[in-house]
Amino acid sequence: MPLFSFNTLADYLKAAREMADTGRPTLARLLAEAAADQTPDPDEAARILREFPGSSLRQED
Repeated sequence: MPLFSFNTLADYLKAAREMADTGRPTLARLLAEAAADQTPDPDEAARILREFPGSSLRQED
C-alpha cells in the first residue's frame, strides 16, 4: 500500500478513491469527509460526500 501525504483537498480525494476501489468504504468516507471540510464551497462539499455515500462516523464532543 502506498504512503499518502495529505496536504491538499486533491490528496484526500485521491486517497478516498483508492480506499473505495480497494473495498474500504469506511476509510473512503472518512477521507471524503476530511476533503469536504477543506472546501469553503458548500455545494462542492456536498458533491464530494455524495461520491462516497454512507453515514458519518464522526463523534461530536
